[in-house]
Amino acid sequence: MNSTVLPSSHAAARPTAQIPLQAVILAGGSGTRLWPLSREHFPKQLIELLGDESLLQSTARRLDALQNSRPVADEVLVVCGEEHRFTTAEQMRRVGRQSRIILEPVGRNTAPALTCAALELVEGGKDAVMVVMPADHAIVDAAAFAKTVAVAADYAAEGAVVTMGIVPTRPDTGYGYIKVGATAGEQGGYSLEGFVEKPGKELAQTYVSSGEYLWNSGIFILRASVWLKLIEHFRPLIADAARRAFAASSSDRDFLRLGQSEFVECPSESIDFAVMEHLGELSSSVSGVVVPLQAGWSDVGSWDAIWDLLPKDASGNVARGRAMFEGAVNTLTHSEGGRLIACVGTEDLVVVETPDAILVAKTSEVQRVKNIVARLKAENAAEAHYHRKVYRPWGYYDSIDGDRGFQVKRIVVNPGGRLSLQMHHHRAEHWIVVSGTALVTRGDESFLLSENESTFIPLGQTHRLENPGKIPLSMIEVQSGSYLGEDDIVRFDDTYGRK
Repeated sequence: MNSTVLPSSHAAARPTAQIPLQAVILAGGSGTRLWPLSREHFPKQLIELLGDESLLQSTARRLDALQNSRPVADEVLVVCGEEHRFTTAEQMRRVGRQSRIILEPVGRNTAPALTCAALELVEGGKDAVMVVMPADHAIVDAAAFAKTVAVAADYAAEGAVVTMGIVPTRPDTGYGYIKVGATAGEQGGYSLEGFVEKPGKELAQTYVSSGEYLWNSGIFILRASVWLKLIEHFRPLIADAARRAFAASSSDRDFLRLGQSEFVECPSESIDFAVMEHLGELSSSVSGVVVPLQAGWSDVGSWDAIWDLLPKDASGNVARGRAMFEGAVNTLTHSEGGRLIACVGTEDLVVVETPDAILVAKTSEVQRVKNIVARLKAENAAEAHYHRKVYRPWGYYDSIDGDRGFQVKRIVVNPGGRLSLQMHHHRAEHWIVVSGTALVTRGDESFLLSENESTFIPLGQTHRLENPGKIPLSMIEVQSGSYLGEDDIVRFDDTYGRK
C-alpha cells in the first residue's frame, strides 16, 4: 500500500525538533469504579494507587525523558474542576512542576477542556505542539513513552493530528479501538482509518487477531491552532461557548477561572466524538496519524487493572498497606486506614479498606462498583463524595467521631496556613491545641494558643484560625449544635478566593 503523504499546509518553518512541546493534562475525571478510594471530591488521579505518587504526579513527570532531545515547556497546563484545584496545585508543586491550572465551573467532557487549553496557548503566542494526556492513566515505561511522543511530535509539527494507539495484549471489551491504515511516511506512524466503540468479546477477538486495530489510549499530540480549526469546523457550538468562557475568564493566583455562565452553555462531548471520529470527512486537508505505543499503558479503570499492574507474590496476591495471606490466591488488598487485612482461603477477590468504608468484591465483578456509588449518591451519602480526611488549601481535617448533635475533628493547619474569617448559624466550637501554635481571631479579639490550651467559639461568632509558626498546627475541634454540615459556613474574608 502507498504511504500517506502529510499535508504541508501547517508545515513548520523551523526544524521540528525545535518546536516546543507543551504538556496539557486533562484532570477532570471522577473514577467511580475505584471507590472507596476514589470519591467525587477526591478522584482517582489524585490518589497514590500504584506507588508513592498520584497518577496526576506521574503524568506530570512523564515528559522528563524528552528534555534532552527537544524543548519541553517548563509550565504544565492542567484543566480540572473547581473542587480539586488546591489539591491539584499542591501535588504539582510537590513534583517540582510549574503549572497553569484552568478551572472548569462544571464538567463538560474533554473536547471543551482541550479547546480552552488551546485558547490559552494561542492567546499567549504559543502555538506549541500539545501533548494531551488524561491525568488518570498509568504508563510503566516512561522512556518508551518519551520515544513515541518524539515520533508523534514530528507528525504534529507538520500539521497532523496524532493519537497514540496501544498495541493490544488481549481482546479487551473495555476499550475503544482504532483501525490502522497504511504507513505514514518513514517515522513509524500509520494513517488513522477510524475509531470503533467498545466491542463485544467475539468482535474484540477479531480486531486483535487481524493486527489492524489498536486500543484507543486517549492521548493526542497536535498543534494548538490545528485543534482550534478542527473544533470550529466540526463543533462550532463548542468552539463558540469555549471562546466566550475564555474571554470572560479571570486570573486567581495560579488559576484561570473560566466564565461560568458561558461555559455552562458548552455542549458536553469527548475529543473522540467531537473531532477525531470525523477526520476522514476532511479528505486530505488534515491527516490523522496513529503511532503505536508499547509502554505498559493502562487506563487504571477498575480494581482488576490495579491488580494487573502491581507486583504479586507467588500465589498472585497483591498487598498495599498491612495484609496477611493464608491460603489466598489472586487476592488484592488495599489498607488505607492502617488496619490489618487478613485473607484466609480467598480467591480472585478484592478487599479495599478506608477509615469509613470497606469494599469486598469478586475480581470478575469489580465493574459493578459504580452501581454502589450511584446508590450512595441517590441516598446523598457522604461516602460517595468525601473521605473522612478532607484536604483544604490550608491543610486538612479528619472527622474522627460524631453522633446526633456533636462532631469531633482533628484539624491540621500547615505553617502559614490561614482559614477564612467565618461564622456558623447552627453550631458552636471548642478548640484544643495538641501541638504547634494557633493564632485565633474571635470577634474583635486576637490571641495565641499553645499546646494543651483551648478556647470556645460561640454560635454566631465570627472567627478565624491561623498557624503563625514553622511547624504544623494540630488541634482537636469539638462541634455541637442542631446542624453540623459543611455548608453552614458564612465566609467574610478568604485568602484562597473561596465564596
